[in-house]
Amino acid sequence: MRCFQGAPSILPGATDIRHGMGTEAAVSRYIAFAACAIPRLAAAAACEDERRCEHDIVPLDFTAIDFETANSSSASACSVGLVKVRDGRVVDTASWLIKPPPGHDEFVEWNTRIHGIRSHDVRHARGWADQFGDLVAFAGTDAFVAHNAGFDMGVIRGACAATGIQCPQYDYLCSLQVARKTYTLDSYRLPVAAMAAGFEDFEHHQALADAEACAAIIVHAAKRHGAADLAELAATVPVRMGRIGAVAAAA
Repeated sequence: MRCFQGAPSILPGATDIRHGMGTEAAVSRYIAFAACAIPRLAAAAACEDERRCEHDIVPLDFTAIDFETANSSSASACSVGLVKVRDGRVVDTASWLIKPPPGHDEFVEWNTRIHGIRSHDVRHARGWADQFGDLVAFAGTDAFVAHNAGFDMGVIRGACAATGIQCPQYDYLCSLQVARKTYTLDSYRLPVAAMAAGFEDFEHHQALADAEACAAIIVHAAKRHGAADLAELAATVPVRMGRIGAVAAAA
């Protein structure tokens, strides 16, 4: 967007009256000027705000995560996307296919239409137990962020339960809830909320692309609210941060 800065010190109309132009003609000229100038000044302000937002650095660290599933079972993860954010910037990404565990491995047409993954695509992929160590290593001690986080955290819990793995403890924040408290939109689906955050034209329901979009929403929201970390963002919006794992289950 082209930015326009500044405004004339004397508006057309005032000058015209000084120079003998009739009042009616001067007013008409002023109205014409305003119709052109005001949108430009508004665009300039928006452009300046966006420029400041783009260059602001927020000390925000987290891992965004997104799962695709083969069917309605929370244990049927067939793909994962991971995005690591440091100081509000993406520093690493990873994604891979997952072979769902027996009993949860049917690929139903509804899910396949959404993400395009079929059973033959995961034939040689690692199962949940085999890949889970890499997922945990990527996330480290980060809190997770996900859009409709209850679904993605449910996948971790469900797949761990189905494969006999103890679910690790993770804090998490839902970007869907944050978006609802940050933007005024007709829909808060991931593509719409991501567009409000300036993240557009991504392949929705591709796990890595969805995780990147989710990360963009959280970083943009943190800048808007002046939050330095996820806990402060959650408190400012406000929404509740969740927790999964042994401690959460005991509570």
